[in-house]
Amino acid sequence: MTLWAIVPVKPLRRGKSRLSTVLSETERTLLNHNLLVSTLIILSSVNRIDQILVVSRDPAALTLAREYDARTVLENGSPELNTALSRAALVAKTYRVNEILILPADLPLLTTEELERVLRLSGNPPEILICPDRRKDGTNLLYINPEGLISFSYGSGSFNKHLELARQSGARVNIISSNSLELDLDTPEDLELMKSIQDQQKQQIDH
Repeated sequence: MTLWAIVPVKPLRRGKSRLSTVLSETERTLLNHNLLVSTLIILSSVNRIDQILVVSRDPAALTLAREYDARTVLENGSPELNTALSRAALVAKTYRVNEILILPADLPLLTTEELERVLRLSGNPPEILICPDRRKDGTNLLYINPEGLISFSYGSGSFNKHLELARQSGARVNIISSNSLELDLDTPEDLELMKSIQDQQKQQIDH
């Protein structure tokens, strides 16, 4: 079995616009850069993952991805996440990939150990593993085996949309509960929560 991780990435300079009230453009660019690097390093360290594929319309993000040995797909035309992911999945299919893992590059608490734990729950296709964001609205992790089992439905309410698609497909569905996967950075509130959790983790280490 071959597993590819597909990482959609918004333009580094324009991503996270909802944080503009608390972070400058330069700070948001650096945040997006660091989150992508961290995500690539973590994915590279997971033994089950054979290849990383980054899809973006930002040449800077794709150049950065290639520095970490990821394959890349350049979005063209009007940017639309589901279309971009479908293109990336098609690329994976040409390499006879069996399993795909869709993971955004904005999960600041992501760890190698947690990804490995989640992937250990797989192995009985047809199957879908899905982790929502902390608001139970978006989809922060989506594992599909075999590739092509369901279409992508990212956007508002994607968690429930993906669940319904998975159930319609007749696949085994495993909803993942994970504190480190549920937090994504979209709003100032998310940023404050991240800082609070990281401070708590640091205090625990210090003690």
